[in-house]
Amino acid sequence: MITVLHKFRKRLGESGQPSVRAPRPSAAPQRNLFEAAALYVAACAENDGERSAEAARWVSPEALTFGVNELACRAVIALAREQDEAPLTVARSLLGLPAA
Repeated sequence: MITVLHKFRKRLGESGQPSVRAPRPSAAPQRNLFEAAALYVAACAENDGERSAEAARWVSPEALTFGVNELACRAVIALAREQDEAPLTVARSLLGLPAA
């Protein structure tokens, strides 16, 4: 118990206020999973393997998968509204599948 109190006092410092540490600047900027997904999909559409690989390094594979899935859903919804069609019809059309 005494060591815990000693560590707490040490952390408070002489002012009695908790010390505030400045955040360390990171070497690379933090990337948003949606930024990564947008770059990845655009690069794949343009057949740019270098940029798609760069985007894949920004976030975990799971996060990139989530972002790409969200982008696909939003794109299908937007196209379905624009074409006044059901999302399933648009999705099947984009993939070259026959109408269900």
